[in-house]
Amino acid sequence: MGPHPAVAAIRLAVRRVLHDLLTEHHRAPAAVPHAHAHSTPDEPPPGSRPHSSTEVPPPPPLVLVACSGGADSMALASALAFEAPKLGVRAGGVTVDHGLQTGSDLRAAEVVQRLRELGLDPVDSVAVTVGRTGGPEAAARDARYAALDTAAERHGAAAVLLGHTRDDQAETVLLGLARGSGIRSLSGMAAVSGAGGRYRRPFLELDRQTARKACMVQSLPVWDDPHNADPAYTRSRLRHEGLPALEKALGKGVVEALARTARLSRDDADALDSWAGQAEATVRDAAGLLECAKLYALPPAVRRRILRRAAIAAGAPAGSLFARHIEEVDRLITGWRGQGAINLPGKVVARRQGGRLVIRQG
Repeated sequence: MGPHPAVAAIRLAVRRVLHDLLTEHHRAPAAVPHAHAHSTPDEPPPGSRPHSSTEVPPPPPLVLVACSGGADSMALASALAFEAPKLGVRAGGVTVDHGLQTGSDLRAAEVVQRLRELGLDPVDSVAVTVGRTGGPEAAARDARYAALDTAAERHGAAAVLLGHTRDDQAETVLLGLARGSGIRSLSGMAAVSGAGGRYRRPFLELDRQTARKACMVQSLPVWDDPHNADPAYTRSRLRHEGLPALEKALGKGVVEALARTARLSRDDADALDSWAGQAEATVRDAAGLLECAKLYALPPAVRRRILRRAAIAAGAPAGSLFARHIEEVDRLITGWRGQGAINLPGKVVARRQGGRLVIRQG
């Protein structure tokens, strides 16, 4: 008799990601020992049988799971612990102590113990200080990803697995829709993201209940973060009030439809980003300045992407650069009436001078 369907589903999702990682790992160039210019006594004599290969096979990759102790990440940790040894992959874990609740250090220590009991090694607990930039949720997320980046680099991990589910994806799409930030916000979370594809999300096609059920049938203890039920947090209100109200009004299937919207939007956004990347070189003059007339001739979706890229390159923080900022800069091209400079986040200023768009700090 095979595993419970929920357990089988989470293991299959993780197995697919590990297969992808192994394929990428084996494509990476292997190390070749240094070859001396002259023969040495240790070299085989001419005519002798050569070694089968001078390449040194790369060591097995290390994959970390980011685990809070909640049902989603504990299910992910258990699936990684089960699948990794069968594929010759090393598996470890990391938990981040945000320090936002009394006893959070003890909770992190418990998570470390649970991960070790699953057989993961190495396992880290990283304490962070959460700032205030962008609000409490954004600040906690920024601190968490910075800690995960540091842990991955310290251990030389090939990837970090994250336990975001289809439900998380639906919430992310709705939050993007509420911000009015365009198609990229509607595309939600990518299955692969981060520098070099560091972050992998195996559960984006699975619902939250599947992960919770997998923990229950495996008798895995889980911790429910009280922040997830705190109405002070936007995502919590959306989870417990917004989505249920939508399902009551529109019927079941809202979560699946929103997740499908994310996939379709991501395809469209990727295509437009590629188009903008190619078009950017054609709208700059010999000095590298953006030419307003050539920008004007582009479709708005492509033009605004070029403007956003230029603002970020000049020093505007991507997370603080919203659609309304880009629309204001766009009016320097499409609605030019001699208006003054546009101030952007990061002390970046955009102004029109002599038919050129100048975007720089200060």
